[in-house]
Amino acid sequence: MKSNFPNRRFFSWFAFGLLIVLLGFIPVRIAVTFRSFPTPQAIFVLGGNFERTKFAGKFWQSRRDLDIWVSDFPQYLDQHRQILNKFGVLPQQLHLDGTATDTVTNFTSLVDDFTDDNLQHIYLITSDYHMRRSRVIATVVLGSRGVVVTPVSLASGRDEDESLVKVVRDFGRSLLWVVSGKTGAGLNPRLD
Repeated sequence: MKSNFPNRRFFSWFAFGLLIVLLGFIPVRIAVTFRSFPTPQAIFVLGGNFERTKFAGKFWQSRRDLDIWVSDFPQYLDQHRQILNKFGVLPQQLHLDGTATDTVTNFTSLVDDFTDDNLQHIYLITSDYHMRRSRVIATVVLGSRGVVVTPVSLASGRDEDESLVKVVRDFGRSLLWVVSGKTGAGLNPRLD
C-alpha cells in the first residue's frame, strides 16, 4: 500500500511557501503605494466609541476636502451621522457602513469600496489602545489591496493596549480573509 506521506509533505511545503509569498507581497504593495500616494485621501473611523467620531469631526475640520468613512453596527450609524453633521461634514462626504460585526470585518467590509473609489491612502482613526490591533489588520487586509493607512489615535486614558492574543488572533483571521475571503467571524459570536 502506497503512503500519502510525500503528498502531505508537498502540501505542507506548498502552503508554507504560499504564506511566505503572501506575506512578502503585502509589504511591497504598501511601499509602492506610500511612494505613489504620500498624502491620505480619506478618513476611516472605526466605530464602537462615539468619542472617536467626535475626534474625527474635529480632525476633519482641517481637512475638509476628505470624505469620512465610518464602520459600526447599523443601530449606531444615525448617531455617527448626527455627530459629524454638527462638525459640518456634508452628506455626500459621509459614508456609513453597518455590515461589520467586529474589528476585522470593519476592514474587510469596506476594502472593496475603498479600492472602487480609488482610495489608496487613508487616515485610520481609532482609540490609542485599539490602534496596534487595527494597524495589524489594516496592514494585511488593506495592504493586500494596495491601500495604506496613516494612523491617528484618540487618547483613551487606558494604560495598556489590547492583548497580544487578540492581535495575533486577528492577524490570523486577516490572513484567512486574504486567502479565502472568509474572516472566521461566524465561528465565535463574541469576537470584537
